[in-house]
Amino acid sequence: MATKSTTTKPVTPKKSSNKSKATKAPEQRAKQAQRASMLLKHLSDPTRLQVILMLDEGERHVGALCEHLAQSQPAVSHHLALLRHGGIIAPRRLGKNNFYGLTDTGVELIKVVKTLMS
Repeated sequence: MATKSTTTKPVTPKKSSNKSKATKAPEQRAKQAQRASMLLKHLSDPTRLQVILMLDEGERHVGALCEHLAQSQPAVSHHLALLRHGGIIAPRRLGKNNFYGLTDTGVELIKVVKTLMS
């Protein structure tokens, strides 16, 4: 009885279309630096900094923020929109009022701010 000869072909490694880790690291670092820069720009205004410090104590509605900051509703809403678009705060609607609170990113940023202020 004749037996079949089995030969195995050498396995060639597949070529990866992904970039190497050495190339990814600078790109990743650049993206992280860009994100950090944008977050810090959002906090570079004293009013916005006060807003996140107030929201660290708990969520507030726009009227309370206006009163505490002694600024008009349109001015405070402008600052809130910038913080919201930056992912630092998030709104919660209750009836006719918008309440704002910190996002996870906002909580992390407030830790950095408090460290810098101490």
